[in-house]
Amino acid sequence: MPLTAHQTGAPAVDPARFRHVLGHYPTGVVVVTALDRSGAAIGMTVGSFTSVSLDPPLVAFLPDRNSGSWRALRESGERFCVNVLSAGQEDVCRAVAVRKTDKFHDIEWRPSPAGNPVINGAVAWIDCVTEQLHDAGDHHIVVGRVLHLQEGDGETPLLFHQGTYGTFAPH
Repeated sequence: MPLTAHQTGAPAVDPARFRHVLGHYPTGVVVVTALDRSGAAIGMTVGSFTSVSLDPPLVAFLPDRNSGSWRALRESGERFCVNVLSAGQEDVCRAVAVRKTDKFHDIEWRPSPAGNPVINGAVAWIDCVTEQLHDAGDHHIVVGRVLHLQEGDGETPLLFHQGTYGTFAPH
């Protein structure tokens, strides 16, 4: 059982301050996709995605445990695809982030080798099967074993930094 701030002697951290300070760290933006039981594309926008291990090849993302989109992804099965969005795909990011039933109505995609939606124009995509699921406060940590991966047709990744979207240009 986790220790409280009182038990550790540390002061309580204000959630708004926590979010503000960590907002100074830029994150890539991905859309995690799958197919629901009817075969329709489903997904969620995620800013907390990372590589975990080379051997075996593992990645992870951290969805809010109360997210309806995460619930739909969990119920769809164990396979998912992580789509690394390109700088020109802020509209895709926003479309998938909203609460609506047909998020992929205007988003072009093709099936991955595992059948998951690969969003056209993404910088890269990573097809996975869930390896582990961990509780982590108000989020889950989903560890996925990589089945297939490929560079996409996008060139520059979409980034999120201090509450706004942008891009990265290497020197």
